[in-house]
Amino acid sequence: MRSILDNPDRPFPGPLSPTVPAIRTLYRRAKRQVWDPALDVPWSEFDASRYTEEQLYAGRVYYSGRGWSEYGAISESPVLQLRYDLDGLEPDLSLFWAVRTEEEARHAEVSARFAELLGGYFPEMPSRPGESDASGEALAPAPQTEDGATRKPYLGTRARALEPDLPVEATIAGLVCVAETVVYDVFREMVRVLRDPVAKAIFSLIVRDEVRHCLFGWEYLRHRRPQMTAATREACAGAMNTMIQDIELGGYRSAWLAPGRDPEMERVDRVVFEAGLGGAVPEWEGPILVKAIRSVRRRAGELGIELAVFHHPVLGEI
Repeated sequence: MRSILDNPDRPFPGPLSPTVPAIRTLYRRAKRQVWDPALDVPWSEFDASRYTEEQLYAGRVYYSGRGWSEYGAISESPVLQLRYDLDGLEPDLSLFWAVRTEEEARHAEVSARFAELLGGYFPEMPSRPGESDASGEALAPAPQTEDGATRKPYLGTRARALEPDLPVEATIAGLVCVAETVVYDVFREMVRVLRDPVAKAIFSLIVRDEVRHCLFGWEYLRHRRPQMTAATREACAGAMNTMIQDIELGGYRSAWLAPGRDPEMERVDRVVFEAGLGGAVPEWEGPILVKAIRSVRRRAGELGIELAVFHHPVLGEI
């Protein structure tokens, strides 16, 4: 059986010298800011008596769902690590991505722990519009072009990572520069409105990690900009457009954004939000989301990546 050691073109151990200093700095910062889900959240400060049964149940649904969304992020990581290696990309990407995977695992753990504290973690989420597939990403309805034709189906992150005709820059542009940036912007504002001490601590720790995740994506695209061809920029724009229109605005994170809106899931989110435990409601999240998408468009434009105009029945044209 052959191994990587049999390939004379693949030195072992591999090269590890810094080649993207900004990303190597993020990697070192992440190692200094490691936190423990069991010890660094004030679990003992949670007081269930402050909440009604309805609020506790809604909190269980919400934080179980948060855990499931993080499982998708964890599962996509090995595939991207493989792609970084197959393409012979800078070692800084693999080093940072390994730490990023650990951070996503911590985000999943604190979410599941809080669901248990609220009354019990749900191992399976209720079926609803925007239900996630095995890759942890929303199954939005088949997107349509302006003339009514069905666009090419959206590929999940794992499929995109292994698609040889899709540059890594495009996968990072959609997965990180859009999805992570939007999450960071929403969660940063959420920390300001959360009233439960455990919930506030959880999101404060997640936000501290997410800011590095966002910087990773934008710094890598900035590093690659001089080598980007028109085709690469077009692929990045396509991935970002799809992530915004079909995933973010398709209701992957928030029930109120989903087509064919699910009143029960919207009610759950509102109960959680009004209890100060998390969640989102359109009157609060809508302006944050619009601002985040406009910021993504501006930053992409600075890299020569032109994004589309987006449409949503509640938010209008963005």
